[in-house]
Amino acid sequence: MIIEPRAGDAEDDASSTKKRSLLAIAGSLLGEINLPKLALAWIILAGLPGLLLGLAPLVVTAWFASVSDRITALASIGPLLILALVAALGWYGVRPLFRAAERSFWSLNSLMVQPGYALCREGLRHLAERFLASEASEDKRARLRAATAFGAGLGACAAAAGLAALVWPSTRWSGEFADLAQPLRLVVPALANTVVLMAGYFAIASLAWGVADASMDQPRDLAAFDEVPPSAARWRVAHLSDIHVVGERYGFRIESGRAGPRGNERLAQVLETLGQIHAKDPLDLVLITGDMTDAGRSAEWAEFLDALARHPALSERTFILPGNHDVNIVDRANPARLELPTSPGKRLRQMRTLSTMAAVQGERVRVLDQSRTQLGGTLSEALEPYRRTIASFADAGTLRLSAGLANIWADVFPMVLPPADEDGLGVVLLNSNAETHFSFTNALGLVAEEDMQAMLAILRQFPKARWIIALHHHPVEYPRRAKAFSERIGTALINGSRFVRQLKPLGHRLVAMHGHRHIDWIGRCGPLKIVSAPSPVMEATDDQPTSFYIHTLAAAPDGGLALLAPQRIDIAPEPAADLTS
Repeated sequence: MIIEPRAGDAEDDASSTKKRSLLAIAGSLLGEINLPKLALAWIILAGLPGLLLGLAPLVVTAWFASVSDRITALASIGPLLILALVAALGWYGVRPLFRAAERSFWSLNSLMVQPGYALCREGLRHLAERFLASEASEDKRARLRAATAFGAGLGACAAAAGLAALVWPSTRWSGEFADLAQPLRLVVPALANTVVLMAGYFAIASLAWGVADASMDQPRDLAAFDEVPPSAARWRVAHLSDIHVVGERYGFRIESGRAGPRGNERLAQVLETLGQIHAKDPLDLVLITGDMTDAGRSAEWAEFLDALARHPALSERTFILPGNHDVNIVDRANPARLELPTSPGKRLRQMRTLSTMAAVQGERVRVLDQSRTQLGGTLSEALEPYRRTIASFADAGTLRLSAGLANIWADVFPMVLPPADEDGLGVVLLNSNAETHFSFTNALGLVAEEDMQAMLAILRQFPKARWIIALHHHPVEYPRRAKAFSERIGTALINGSRFVRQLKPLGHRLVAMHGHRHIDWIGRCGPLKIVSAPSPVMEATDDQPTSFYIHTLAAAPDGGLALLAPQRIDIAPEPAADLTS
């Protein structure tokens, strides 16, 4: 054949960071982006909220000046009205409003503050490490990471403050009643106000981010694995991540393109190997920390479930959580793929993921009750009242039917596998995906504050238990040198330093396990041990070996959780397929 379709072609590499540079992908993005859709998305996500933010002080001052006398006249009943309003908000809407405010707050950070700050921080680290001797001590490297974090925060703060000072002369902070009759004359000062407010926030947030990153326990390689007495309780955990199932027999992955495997044979080989290991030395858990699928499509989930069904002994001890490829928009052939915030596509991917999670672990994991401080029923029980609603939405896919499903998705996290005994091992499954609508920015991570507090409440509920904290994204960037600046992709948790700080008091009885970057690394931040899983599928073609790990966790004599030396499982390459046969 002139073109062998089973070997793929250039279209399979369109979004591949293994086959194309970030600059080349960015060029394709600029060439393919739907400008009207981008403009509309910008208006919905940034333009309109920004304009309203800048208008707020003008409209409020004008309104207050015109109606202050009437408010004074109603002063006797004003407190009662305010009290009634607060009570109504508390009864009907505090939690949804909090979620919306938090989502908007972190969306702002993920779009503006964190990328700019992370670019400064990683740029400084990249330059500094070039002049740092390769044999420099771990302490010196940790101090360097802290210093560059503070320097990046300071630099970003200065740049934002300079922008605010430049625009300040065009601002206006008080309005008049006449402005309400001619609102168009408020557009320019409103936009100037927005720039100053956003730049001011950027300056404060960047500095706060830098201080937080600089003062936290810096990530370090794990110096040594733990040792425990032979009599200590032990748990064997197979940790898989980023298996990126595709829906086609000869399909390639988005990130690796033709630099990765075709189809799902490598996954089948991984599960077959794991099944043989389990038959000889039983596993307690099989944990897959996200990106089960390559693009969250129905055919991919079907292939994943079929692969798991062929190994019932593994399936009954498998636990999964969502990755960014499962729920955020991605497109193998178009890195410029953009969804409008009003599109039901994201909700559909969430419901596919949730349905699969219910099928895999629905009877074994628990969700939290309405107070978000105690364990409630199982995931299957929590979803039972909504089965028909979810099925109807999946069948029709309309915006109207998607109403309310966002709350269902948010309410089921974190999922919890409680410890069998008071001092046993439990698992907390988190959703660490930030909400994005753009294929090029789908990898950002965030653990919602509400989920973080719910997780801490559960950990306190079992004061003697040990826990695996499972999430998709890495809490902190890895403490290792990068050969090229393009390797320093800032896709760690946006609120990673807070996540690590919150877990620090309990860190001696926790191990955090994640995937996302396909990097083989085991380290710690203070007392919290962090395990990053390599992908047993993504980083090699079919004729190259890959690997994953089986970790042994044990009850430490001091009541903590010990991490013993892991067992590395190598997956040998299969003979190259003859595509001409």
